[in-house]
Amino acid sequence: MKRAFYIGRFQPFHNGHLTVIDRIIREADELIIGIGSAQLSHDLENPFTAGERVLMITRALEGLSKPYYVIPIEDIQRNSLWVAHIISMTPPFETIYTSNPLVIRLFREAGMPVFSPTLFERESHSGTSIRQRMRSGESWEHLVPPAVVKVISEIQGIDRIRDLDRNDNDPETVQTSGADHV
Repeated sequence: MKRAFYIGRFQPFHNGHLTVIDRIIREADELIIGIGSAQLSHDLENPFTAGERVLMITRALEGLSKPYYVIPIEDIQRNSLWVAHIISMTPPFETIYTSNPLVIRLFREAGMPVFSPTLFERESHSGTSIRQRMRSGESWEHLVPPAVVKVISEIQGIDRIRDLDRNDNDPETVQTSGADHV
């Protein structure tokens, strides 16, 4: 049995990720999806919580024909120990799929086979570009699976991203009480 490991931040999970997973699942019997930087949320680069990302991924993959596991993985601040950290947090796996240069380097140094999948329409299918579209009110829904659109709607994700983009000089910033603020 071949079990593969695929890691990303998935902020949000989009059609590019789905395309990579479709390719991986053709070669593997099972898939482990690691949600990297699981401790981060509620900022412009990482607006969604690990739990929300688990929900996006599991709902988007409901029809997947092979077993998969979605595991949040918090960052550690020592790259030389990171691969051991991953291994301690996941079921055993034989191959790694990533396009992140640091992740490729760390797993290769650990003697593990790493495959770098071709990214799908990277200019439009990147979390950065999708979050920017959400902030500016541009169309983004076609870039993510329909299940992810529903999750983002349920959690009021667009409002969160737009709120995070405001500052205290923004006239739209809402005061939560009538008291004067210092």
